[in-house]
Amino acid sequence: MSTQPPPGSGGQPPEDDPFKKQPPPGEGAGSPYDRPPGGGEQPPPYGGGQPPPHGGGGWPPPPPHGGGPYGGGPHGGGPYGGGEFPADPLAGMPPLADSGKRTLARLIDMVLVGIVVWLVTWGLNVDEYQMNAERVDVGDSVAQSVIAAVLYMAYDTIMIARSGQTLGKKWLNMRVAHLDNGATPSVQVSLIRAAVLWIPFAFCCACVWTAICGGWSFFDRPYKQGLHDKAAKTVVVSTG
Repeated sequence: MSTQPPPGSGGQPPEDDPFKKQPPPGEGAGSPYDRPPGGGEQPPPYGGGQPPPHGGGGWPPPPPHGGGPYGGGPHGGGPYGGGEFPADPLAGMPPLADSGKRTLARLIDMVLVGIVVWLVTWGLNVDEYQMNAERVDVGDSVAQSVIAAVLYMAYDTIMIARSGQTLGKKWLNMRVAHLDNGATPSVQVSLIRAAVLWIPFAFCCACVWTAICGGWSFFDRPYKQGLHDKAAKTVVVSTG
């Protein structure tokens, strides 16, 4: 009879057990994960005597408070009855400006800048309707369009980036604001807004584009944005 212990009965692990899965002598059978290498009992990960992390009832842990791009808190409600959802970006802002007043302010700005455009083109002897041998001078027409686009965009960009107001908006108690936080738009944002509004106006569509772009605010919900506002992510709010 052999004096070697049978496999799995204690002693040294057998040679045919290449992963050494058998327990060392005196520790009994079972999984090698029953006890940590340093001795002692290893508590279960989320059951038994130790509560799970974050004070919750399982995994994953609850999200941190105050989440969402607009700073919505843990009690922000939402369409599905609770939880964390972005707050209304207009919360705390003045009310949105009336679209009719916006149109009137735009007409005021168009007249003011239009006078400057006429004076500059007249001084440079550039006139869209200048006749030469019974034909319109196309070069002068393009030059006047370029001058108009530059002046209108410069006016809108500088005024909006400085205070959020053109003269028309200032006189009618309105200002342009970032949709996400109500701040005065930066130069880059103001330039995007002005380019969408004035480049088509100067080169091809004139008052038709202005009516479409600005008139969009009459039908847009919920922020009454014109197409130039949508491109720049801005809104127009009342200041009085």
